[in-house]
Amino acid sequence: MRGRRPGRVYSTLHGRTCPRCGWPEAQCRCSTPEPEAVPARLTVHLRIERAGRRGKTVTVVERLPSNPDFLGSLLRELRRACGTGGTVRERSVELQGDHRERLRTILEEKGWVVRG
Repeated sequence: MRGRRPGRVYSTLHGRTCPRCGWPEAQCRCSTPEPEAVPARLTVHLRIERAGRRGKTVTVVERLPSNPDFLGSLLRELRRACGTGGTVRERSVELQGDHRERLRTILEEKGWVVRG
């Protein structure tokens, strides 16, 4: 046993493991970032996109905190208010169609600063 390090070499039991802590990736907590706190007053940016969407227009609300619970609840509220579909990206919310004016009034009623 000269030159060998103790420990597991390879296992198919749990799949991939985290290189830092050795736990399975599904249970690893060291590489999962903590959700950001949501400030009382936000400054968000509105814009529309058409590129890469086969000519379809998408309204994007960006520069939001990286908090999955907050983004999910905001998306549900905005989709219901605009009557359209949408999705959550890393730090933004995308809604199908051009809804800038409607979103501007909704977000300003929340006390947020809206640019764009």
